[in-house]
Amino acid sequence: MLIPVKAAAAVQTDVPVYLNGLGTVQAFNTVTVKAKVDGELQQVLFTEGQRVKKGDLLAVIDPRPFQAAFDQASAKLVQDQANLDNDKVILQRDKKLTAQEFTTVETTQTQQSTVAQLQAQIAQDAAAKDSAAVSLSYTQMIAPVDGRTGIRLVDQGNYVHAADTTGIVVITQTQPISVVSTLPEDDLAAVRAAQDAGPVSVTAYSRDGSTNLGTGTLSVIDNEIDQTSGTMRLKSTFPNVDEKLWPGQFVDIRLQQRVVHQAVTVPSAALERGQDGFFVYVIKPDDTVEVRAIHPGQISAGRAVVESGLTAGERVVTSGQYRLEAGAKISIQDTPDKATNLSDAEMERD
Repeated sequence: MLIPVKAAAAVQTDVPVYLNGLGTVQAFNTVTVKAKVDGELQQVLFTEGQRVKKGDLLAVIDPRPFQAAFDQASAKLVQDQANLDNDKVILQRDKKLTAQEFTTVETTQTQQSTVAQLQAQIAQDAAAKDSAAVSLSYTQMIAPVDGRTGIRLVDQGNYVHAADTTGIVVITQTQPISVVSTLPEDDLAAVRAAQDAGPVSVTAYSRDGSTNLGTGTLSVIDNEIDQTSGTMRLKSTFPNVDEKLWPGQFVDIRLQQRVVHQAVTVPSAALERGQDGFFVYVIKPDDTVEVRAIHPGQISAGRAVVESGLTAGERVVTSGQYRLEAGAKISIQDTPDKATNLSDAEMERD
């Protein structure tokens, strides 16, 4: 009697091995835009939730008092420069008269001291003008980083102060973005070895594992192990071009530890567990089956790496094993014509 089963061939391919962890998305930079001078908030030029670029004008504080202070400092500098130019002319004349003995040396020295004082005064005036220019520039509140604005914290028309702690708005930089995740401390050696070999790829998934949220690169391993949980913290950077990752979001992280080259893989449905370990039913050329003990490795995404006991090309039973025993005659149903291409297979640590 023929026993109907389904079968698949063992395939040899390169298989990436992943480590799984839980991560939290963090903005690459978070900046609270605050007033640096006191004054009335005349204009708010951003929209809540808007993407802004570094240097974009976000808001304007009444500039008139600061413009007046700048103009006053500028005028004072011009006035003192004119006085200095005049006193320099007098000094040159006194030097000539002193050389001809028409005036005293003390007169020339006094005039020279006056010129030096005016030079110092001009340096002070220039510093005062620069300070006024800085204060005037602070009336234009500029985005310090690229990012996305949050909810507006102050409305137009309010009087703001440099001492305010709340600020005008919070900007979070989401492109690129960071994910801080944890892995057991036992994985430290494997992660460091992967990092030494080159850039380590990290993929973020939604908590249900159904949505790929983006692929990034491991940036840093924290410099100490958390002794309370026995875990290490990792920080990865993601381009996040489509902004699927959002600050504060919880995600599942898959870090590519290594690649198993030319691994023999079979559908995980082919694996059976017995008293002595795992085994599969191998289909012989005469359509009978034999029980073959194997040693499975990584298992994920419906595929299992077979570390020993099976060679590429051998066929194994994937469905209907419960009716089989060694030497049973089978009838293969729905057998694929070709081995499945597993070049994109993803295997994780069991």
